[in-house]
Amino acid sequence: MKMMLGFLFWLFLAASPVPAQERFPEEREMPRRAAKMAGEAKNVRVVGRWPYGPAYDVVVQGRYAYLGSGGGIFVFDISDPSSPRKVGEYATPGVVVDLFASGNYLYVADYKAGLRIIDISDPSSPKEVGAYDTPGRAVDVYVSGSYAYVADWEAGLRVIDISDPSSPKEVGAYDTPGDALGVYVSGSYAYVADDEAGLRVIDISDPSLPKEVGAHDTPGETWGAWDVYVSGSYAYVADGEAGLRVIDISDPSLPKEVGAYDTPGLAYGVYVSGSYAYVADGHEGLRVIDISDPSSPKEVGAYDTPGEAYGVYVGSSSNFVEPSRGNRWASETSLLQRGLELSPYPCWWTSVDE
Repeated sequence: MKMMLGFLFWLFLAASPVPAQERFPEEREMPRRAAKMAGEAKNVRVVGRWPYGPAYDVVVQGRYAYLGSGGGIFVFDISDPSSPRKVGEYATPGVVVDLFASGNYLYVADYKAGLRIIDISDPSSPKEVGAYDTPGRAVDVYVSGSYAYVADWEAGLRVIDISDPSSPKEVGAYDTPGDALGVYVSGSYAYVADDEAGLRVIDISDPSLPKEVGAHDTPGETWGAWDVYVSGSYAYVADGEAGLRVIDISDPSLPKEVGAYDTPGLAYGVYVSGSYAYVADGHEGLRVIDISDPSSPKEVGAYDTPGEAYGVYVGSSSNFVEPSRGNRWASETSLLQRGLELSPYPCWWTSVDE
């Protein structure tokens, strides 16, 4: 008999009708490939899905999932992960690219509409309570303490005071040399995925005066560093055409690469949980990388999605009233004696069993 471990996984992506150059308009075009059917899998199986429209991000709080889909946010009751039930929605003025949930608020990187702050104390009736129009294009946000750190594309890193959610105000900024596409805060440092400029390490001990203290130029060029996740002494960078890069940040002033895995697609997003890095790999879907030895990451699972996988989120199964029940599609297999279940379209979730 399988016993539920303490994790539940969601992968979200943009469906193929919304190519990357439309999501983030600029001169570079992402390499295309012929349309494909979902179902090419290694150690994964489906449990549920939300099959409507492109999804750029999803976060989970309690028994609710908040899905960023185009110009709005959908709220789902996911007590039964195999049958998500929409209970609320909110239309934002921009394009929802990234979400961060903290307490009663949802912080939204809303592309050209900057940072939006949504009150989710009543998940069935989300409402905007504050906003800050950043100078660039807000594509990622990380909240730590009283500050929201926004990756603002060509405008670098913006530091927003959110102590009063109804009146957010910028208190600091750092103009990174590349395009700030992802941000992760750990301790006194903000780690910025800076596209062709690689990983930048910003000292934010004084939020009003952020300053760069270290950097590592990852090999991705035309499609460079898109996302970063920090776990322990390592920063895991989704480096576009160069796959997953593992950077030792034990000395933030001297980050250095210690390992890498060249994924088959374009690595857009990364989430680390335990000994695994989950990579959203564009047209190549979800890749599951064993990072128990950071110097030698290796792929142990995959699911080839029908659209472009932009990101992945990992949440605790304690968020759910009921344990996951596998159904719908795909075959049951195992990942290192554990079963993965996932669904293959704009938003999906997987459970880890043993």
